[in-house]
Amino acid sequence: MPRQAVILAAGYGRGLEPITHTRHKALLPIPGGTLLSHTLSGLARAGVKRAVIVVHYLADQVIREAERVAAETGVDVEFAEQGEPKGTGHAALKGLERLRGGEALIINGDTYFSPEDLAKLATSGPWTVAAYEVDDPRRFGVLLVKGGVVRGVIEKPDEPSSKLVNAGAYVVRVDEFIKELERLQPSPRGEYEITDAVAAIAEKEGFTPLMVSEWSDVGRPWTYLDLVKRLLAGVAPAIKGEVSPNAELRDHVYVAEGAVVRHGTVIQGPAFIGPGADIGPNAFVRGPAMVLNGARVGFSVELKASVVMESAHAAHLSYIGDSVVCESANLGAATVLANLRFDDGEVTYLVKGRLEGTGRRKFGAVIGGHAKTGVNTSVLPGRWVGAYSWTHPGYVVNTPIPPCTYASPEGLRAVPDCGVDLSVWRWQRQS
Repeated sequence: MPRQAVILAAGYGRGLEPITHTRHKALLPIPGGTLLSHTLSGLARAGVKRAVIVVHYLADQVIREAERVAAETGVDVEFAEQGEPKGTGHAALKGLERLRGGEALIINGDTYFSPEDLAKLATSGPWTVAAYEVDDPRRFGVLLVKGGVVRGVIEKPDEPSSKLVNAGAYVVRVDEFIKELERLQPSPRGEYEITDAVAAIAEKEGFTPLMVSEWSDVGRPWTYLDLVKRLLAGVAPAIKGEVSPNAELRDHVYVAEGAVVRHGTVIQGPAFIGPGADIGPNAFVRGPAMVLNGARVGFSVELKASVVMESAHAAHLSYIGDSVVCESANLGAATVLANLRFDDGEVTYLVKGRLEGTGRRKFGAVIGGHAKTGVNTSVLPGRWVGAYSWTHPGYVVNTPIPPCTYASPEGLRAVPDCGVDLSVWRWQRQS
């Protein structure tokens, strides 16, 4: 049973752009915490005593969060700097080198497992791989199982042999796995892949598949919204903040201490209203929705199936549908984040320079951290505004706006203050 773990939290999270312009992907907020705090505290409760967290991009954020959780749980944490990320195999090697033999659990920092599954993983024997059954396995690494033993991993096959996929958590013998990682060669995309080492061990010794009950690969904004939706269903309703007697809370609503729900507001759960959040007057919140610490959803704002992060403001007369509004963003009056195409077709989204289908008929916008929209801005379905960017009043966002950019009818120009490492975020716009 592994008493030590390696958590991979070094990558850039490009599939989550623009959220990750300013926030590490392992720190995506979920009800009651972050992905990282959920994983680390869950492992601590399951008996893991030591965790090495591999960091690079926005490392200071990850370190602060991990140290906060360590102080609460007593787990011993240390950090391994990956340097320039060269793939998950390279990251795992950097983490395992900090350990002194024995067994270890390796887990991706941007995945979600239930507390029960984390406990099962933390008490499993060596050469165990987390396995999950999905409807469409073509987007994942498919596990090749023969006689109940995993004998290989096929990445994103066109014709999968099963629906059982690699869920990104492994129990390994440290010294043996280090040797396999040291043998890795770059993959076609130029990275050292942990799955290549897993496949090599699987061929020689075999991995035991551990079926997990709940798993989410939070690699896109819409899969993040899906996760929040599932987790909100499990939050116990409570009213700890101030709710006007003229407000109406329906079904499953949690209002944290210090939050205010003003008169005329209707909240249709499931909904999580965080500490210091300010809702209304006359706002309409349709769950599943999460409004985090210090955020403002003001007069006559309609919020539907969305996440509004810390200190973000939509003060009045806006519509936010199936969207993510990141920390400290400000939506000018009558900003509309539309979530449905005129032709009722699938919404697409720009990921790493290419338009990708979301598989969804309804998906709105993502507004990056500290961005500002001018009054009457309209953001079309599946489009985004980069962190620290601004839009001109009345602007229609039909193509994504890069970080730290002012968008107006005259064109794009740089904003004066930029809190984004632009050397990381090189991308191509595509209509």
